[in-house]
Amino acid sequence: MHQADSRPSRRAFLGATGTVTAVGLSAGCQSSSDRPDRADRSDAPAPTPPVSPTGRYQAGITLPQPAQRNLLAVVADLVDAESVRPLLAELGEAIGELTTGTDARLMGLAPGDLTVTIGVGPRLVRKVDPALPGAKDLPRFSREQIAPRARGGDLLIQICADDALVIPVVAAALLEQAGDRIRERWRQSGIRGSNVRVDKGLAAPRNLFGFVDGIVGPHTKAEQQRDLWLAGPAPVAHGTLAVLRRMELDLPRFAKLSVAEQEAVFGRRRASGVPLSGGTIASGPDLGAKTPDGRYLVPADAHARRAHATAVGVGLMLRRSYSIDGPAPGLLFISFQNDIRTFTNTLTRMDNSDALLEYTTTTASATFLILPGFSKQHPLGSALFS
Repeated sequence: MHQADSRPSRRAFLGATGTVTAVGLSAGCQSSSDRPDRADRSDAPAPTPPVSPTGRYQAGITLPQPAQRNLLAVVADLVDAESVRPLLAELGEAIGELTTGTDARLMGLAPGDLTVTIGVGPRLVRKVDPALPGAKDLPRFSREQIAPRARGGDLLIQICADDALVIPVVAAALLEQAGDRIRERWRQSGIRGSNVRVDKGLAAPRNLFGFVDGIVGPHTKAEQQRDLWLAGPAPVAHGTLAVLRRMELDLPRFAKLSVAEQEAVFGRRRASGVPLSGGTIASGPDLGAKTPDGRYLVPADAHARRAHATAVGVGLMLRRSYSIDGPAPGLLFISFQNDIRTFTNTLTRMDNSDALLEYTTTTASATFLILPGFSKQHPLGSALFS
């Protein structure tokens, strides 16, 4: 996986590094009739179900579930803000062709569960209406070491797929479509860990600390209508607000803690994801539960307490976080919510005394209005940039 704060060439997307492993069989150990010279069609994996790129909402947020294993986020600026409407329309058309496998730039690869999600930054939203959701930049927080090019941006291109090979090919096609109308700020690829079952139809991955990540969120339709999707005004209805935060993790120092100490940092059991207050992995932590001697079962500075929506007084955020590698191990935190205060108020409270933040350093930060869904009749971004 690659990350960079300097501007690479768009052709860099075309580079792919692979590993080929050859397995030799000793002579006489296997008869010719037993050799797997022919693929057994009955054993071939079923095709990955496609995810429709069109509809009320953009794909790559709640669909598919669970989220794909691989991600690439590209953050860029527009050279001329006046080009935003035709650029978004062209990107929408290209996304439709790429996700349905009709774009020759796929090089014959099957798109599978490919999704592409597009967002626009505060500068572009303010040009339409400074009062719209998504018009505010993120404030600065503690434990940040962010270069100027890694803060903010006009355009987000989020590409997700289970097939890692598809992602750089799709990225190359989309950046070629954008041409010289954009300048890349930074990019980050990531991978999701193995999924752990949280509830019926719901799974969440482990992060590099070994804990299950993204258990709590607006998972039901009612919760998503309340806390995830924008209800209005009309130009942004059915969109959402995204926050991206790239963080380096101090794995060596965290690994020196005992398992009990690590669990106290998170407020959950490392192996099962169950809150320290008991219940199941899907149970919300009981923040009032105490030991017989009066100590909170979920410590006062535990992440599960400091980031708890009820304790903060905000709605739920949907997280699609990805683990990253190089130059330091870390996490690409992505949250979706319909009120930016859901994120800013939560992080402000965490800033005060969340034990987890002691092991993180943020190196990139941005927020975007994720545009409403689109179709052939209603191009991407047309409701906002009319």
